[in-house]
Amino acid sequence: MARKKHHYRRRKGNDYEIDVTTFLNLMVVLVPFLLITAVFSRITIVELDLPSNAGAATPQVESFRVEVIVREAGIEISNGTSIIATVPKQEDEYDFEALSEMMVALKQEYPDIDTASVLMEAYIPYDYLIQVMDIVRTVEVPTDIEDEYELYALFTDISVGEAP
Repeated sequence: MARKKHHYRRRKGNDYEIDVTTFLNLMVVLVPFLLITAVFSRITIVELDLPSNAGAATPQVESFRVEVIVREAGIEISNGTSIIATVPKQEDEYDFEALSEMMVALKQEYPDIDTASVLMEAYIPYDYLIQVMDIVRTVEVPTDIEDEYELYALFTDISVGEAP
């Protein structure tokens, strides 16, 4: 039986066109979005000193260190060895205004000290840690212009740990 040969015509060039307009539209939107979010994510980073289990002794020339201990009953401020002040809860909420006033008074008494520790008891919500850290780091002072405040640094080097 004889086989028939089929001759197919081959085209010299492809007639296909790739439409890249949708891809370019995606890139026009995606690239600025990624650049903007990358800048904002760098602004919100806060550096913390976490306690380590290393036994290396570091010489400390500071004689005073602020420790803010957040407990279920209220907030305690100590110097590492004894309690300086206690801020009890007001109507089952932490009194952050009184804490801020005490932090300003401590900064005025020890202007060269920049280190502080925020210690939390177990089962205290994470939101309170953030609020206490903000109060220990900075204070808002009203300016001459209505409804405007300036931020002043208090204790900027913050360590976080578990309350004793």
